[in-house]
Amino acid sequence: MLTILLTSPRVAPGLLTWEAWSLLRSAAVVRAPAGHPQLPALRAAGVDVEVAAGPADGAVWLAPPGAYDAPPGSRVVAGAVDLPGAHLLDLVVVMNRLRADCPWDAKQTHVSLAPHLLEEPYEALEALESGDMDAFREELGDVLLQVVFHARIATDFDIDDVADGIVTKLVRRHPHVFGDVTVADADEVKRNWDAIKKQEKTERAVVSGSGESFASVLDGVPFGQPALSLAAQLQRRASRLGAPDSLAALGGDDGLGADLFRLVSSARAAGLDPELELRAAARRYRDLVREWEQSSSVT
Repeated sequence: MLTILLTSPRVAPGLLTWEAWSLLRSAAVVRAPAGHPQLPALRAAGVDVEVAAGPADGAVWLAPPGAYDAPPGSRVVAGAVDLPGAHLLDLVVVMNRLRADCPWDAKQTHVSLAPHLLEEPYEALEALESGDMDAFREELGDVLLQVVFHARIATDFDIDDVADGIVTKLVRRHPHVFGDVTVADADEVKRNWDAIKKQEKTERAVVSGSGESFASVLDGVPFGQPALSLAAQLQRRASRLGAPDSLAALGGDDGLGADLFRLVSSARAAGLDPELELRAAARRYRDLVREWEQSSSVT
């Protein structure tokens, strides 16, 4: 019987399962195509491998890494198993190839790609709102591409630096998971997160020599976001300190903007996201206008 040994291009050569090594050492004949990445590791381990164009009955065949259609009736053994997230390496490899060989990808800059940093998340949000999970998955891929693309363009950091940064941040801000801190509930987790984040900002100010040891709870709020979500984020941040959530209470001007700001506060008090609520109303309005158009054209 033919035995097919599958390996992963994402796992370093030689890092095979115990079952795979046992199979290779006990097999009468081991065959592999020329250039198979496992060849040097197997030969270094004393496994005699015959380079051949294809499999043979009674032999162990090291299939080319990646997808492989095993012949009917053959035994298939997984010699290397990808860890969760290993397929992200494929994206990095593809992006490197595009950056080197595609004229369009090669000429892109952080600035030229900047609009996509805004557009792609909104397309993902639209897919989520539609309930189409296949479309949502695809749009998340487009969002992920932006991260990998910018990391590839950068000259002072790479994708590993990006990953290291967020891993370090997550570990630091979850001491109840990675340390010895005990929390009672999710609200306490959020309070700890905010306190750690504030301390980080203070420490960065000291290290940078800016002379500003004061860290505002509003630091870091991006003003490039839509106005409704901006107002909601400012109010959420300020509420942590017990600050008023209206302009008038802080001596601000009144007017239409203040009225809208109060509506945002009302939405938050009801446990609603004002941006998502307005988007839902806009979708409903779109549908009703289309129905009106169709009924009007009929009459």
